Amino acid sequence: MADIHRLIHQQGVEEARRQALTKHDRAVVDAAYQVLSEEVDRVGFTYSGFALTCLPHKPKQENVWKREGHNLTLLLQSGLDRSGKSLGLPYGSYARFILLFLQSEAVKKGSREIELGRSMRVWLSQMGLSIGGTTYRMVNEQARRISGCTLTFFADKGNKEVMRRGGFVDGSITMTDLTSDQPSLWQERVLLNEEFYRALRDHPVPLSEQALRAIGPRSAVIDIYIWLAYRLHALTRDVEVSWPALYAQFGAGYGRVRDFRSGFLSGLELALAVYPEAKVGVEENGIILRPSRAAVAKLITS
Repeated sequence: MADIHRLIHQQGVEEARRQALTKHDRAVVDAAYQVLSEEVDRVGFTYSGFALTCLPHKPKQENVWKREGHNLTLLLQSGLDRSGKSLGLPYGSYARFILLFLQSEAVKKGSREIELGRSMRVWLSQMGLSIGGTTYRMVNEQARRISGCTLTFFADKGNKEVMRRGGFVDGSITMTDLTSDQPSLWQERVLLNEEFYRALRDHPVPLSEQALRAIGPRSAVIDIYIWLAYRLHALTRDVEVSWPALYAQFGAGYGRVRDFRSGFLSGLELALAVYPEAKVGVEENGIILRPSRAAVAKLITS
């Protein structure tokens, strides 16, 4: 993937676009150029548990979601509304971006109390999610699901709870002015759940907000990027990750490992396009992770 960054540097983005043969290739070029063209990057944060597990990508009929990662298991349970009906599990890129905003604000401000108001709307817009119409309804729906669900992280060793059963937030994330043609107001503030905030504070993963924006509403690519941002800079030697292991972590929605492989490689190309410092090789038995510079090299935090 270093070739695309080298091509853009040496021959320019227009030549790189000319050589792109498919829509996916063009998306890779555009994502790489968007990140390379930024002189300074803003840093966001997520809890390290989401580098090893993930939320669903699509709506689920089930009310419980279990995901296995490297020595870690996530158990996510849907909440209920006042009539006892399931709210559903949070899923997709909208849920991920809402949570990334909340976590980033909590780490930057050193507080589990998050001011919402205009700031959340602006941030989501910067990530390519204009809050209006259909997008507004989808974001609001994911906010309701996030507010209601509970989650637990288990470590493999001794089945120990890393984070006890709790929620993402205490109370709810709600948008007001539901009947307006231009909904814009969020409630004033929300509290991150104390257990979740403590886990985030103790184990944050720095992310490039420019990289997240370049990825856009591609939930699988967001997960791969977060995973690389967590693992690569901490390595002291090359590590091979097998296709079965990758499938266990990222393969939700695929029936077989061989079907998963091509989809994962496409997502990996985009994730590497927005992480120029990443050193990753692809082999027959899996991928090779190599020690790399951190995902956020040139950063400001506010």
